[in-house]
Amino acid sequence: MSALITDTATSLEADHQIVARVLAGESSALEQLMRANNRRLFRTARSILRNDAEAEDAVQDGYVSAYRALAQFRGQSSLSTWLTRIVVNKALARLRGNQRSSGEAQREDEERPAPLADTPEAMAIRKDLRRLIESSIDRLPESCRAVFMLRAVEGLSVAETAISLDQSEGSVKTALSRARAHLRASIGREIGAGIDDFFAFDGARCDRLVTAVHRRLGLLLPEPPPG
Repeated sequence: MSALITDTATSLEADHQIVARVLAGESSALEQLMRANNRRLFRTARSILRNDAEAEDAVQDGYVSAYRALAQFRGQSSLSTWLTRIVVNKALARLRGNQRSSGEAQREDEERPAPLADTPEAMAIRKDLRRLIESSIDRLPESCRAVFMLRAVEGLSVAETAISLDQSEGSVKTALSRARAHLRASIGREIGAGIDDFFAFDGARCDRLVTAVHRRLGLLLPEPPPG
């Protein structure tokens, strides 16, 4: 128990340090914060919106709002959880807006081409199985998708997931159980231990988010590393 308390205190201290650096205008601090959280935030937004481009936009919106409210971060939860909650709200707002014009939005989604992988390695990752798993997760009940992504793919605890999604811990456990049952029926054992590979967060998307958010905030982009 004492080790857990120490780890939590260390993590919160690190959160406050990166927040202080961003607020002080340190050029590399926001990029560091983003790269540490981009994958989780994108996966969470996509689990709600089921569309890559919409998810990227929701993450951008979340970062812009978080940056402007960063001085209000008090460390009552981890910085990652605080950011996730903001992005969840942005994604849900987009989802509600899309549902109001669902016919048009559905046609646009169907016509939108799938993003191309950026590296030969990404292209080699069991494309057919990845497509099967993504489509199966997209078909999960709305109440289960984000819970499954945060718990099973991102590895958050029940408590962290509950805070991020503003749900009770009991609801999170129930939703995860339902999600697993749906997926077992849909794709059986194929989901396996390699699920993380099927939701690879490529470097190009991470770079794109960092660049877009810095531009929206009117901040200079950090210098790229040498070499």
